[in-house]
Amino acid sequence: MKSIKTAVLGLLLLIGCTPAQTQDTNPAKLPTLKPGEAVATFAGGCFWAQEEGFDQLKGVREVISGYAGGNVKNPTYRQVGTDETGHAESVQVYYDPAVISYNELLDAFFAGHDPTTLNRQGPDVGRDYRSVAFYRTPAEKQAIEAAIQRTNASKHYKNPVVTEVLPFTAFYPAENYHQNYCKLHPNQPYIQSVSIPKVEKLRKAMKGKLKKEGDYAI
Repeated sequence: MKSIKTAVLGLLLLIGCTPAQTQDTNPAKLPTLKPGEAVATFAGGCFWAQEEGFDQLKGVREVISGYAGGNVKNPTYRQVGTDETGHAESVQVYYDPAVISYNELLDAFFAGHDPTTLNRQGPDVGRDYRSVAFYRTPAEKQAIEAAIQRTNASKHYKNPVVTEVLPFTAFYPAENYHQNYCKLHPNQPYIQSVSIPKVEKLRKAMKGKLKKEGDYAI
């Protein structure tokens, strides 16, 4: 079994909760970058939780789920799930650096998943679930490396960080049915058991930087 998430999603398709024939498998459109905005790309396991977590932050206008880090152009979810494309499930974050800094996004990234598990996040196993921080400039690379050092020094995690630090090359948006998945399927078993706890973990670490403080509700 590739992962619990894949199995659960497949089961849901079969039982008709979100019937396959109604799935919008067209890739999502990337937002147009607004004046003064910046963009950042991260991979930290299933993109459903990553998208929802970053979207909770002040200064973040939009988050898109997709694929990055591989060598296949315009991959599909099924292709990435074979673990043969080199891509990881990723998110692209469109944000206002005057409201939230790149370093604060890194804090959210390292808090919102376990960066110490190699090629897996919880029940999801494979390089498509690996931890990656993509940099666009030398300054971003230095910031990522410094964040890794801080995370290791904090001893927050028992094991050392294994997050890959890679130059950004391309981001391919995932199918439309993956976008805003947490919000659209809050009662789905995987969302309840895996995604929401990861979002809550990020929210706890980013108090004061959230669009809505208090108890988390999708």
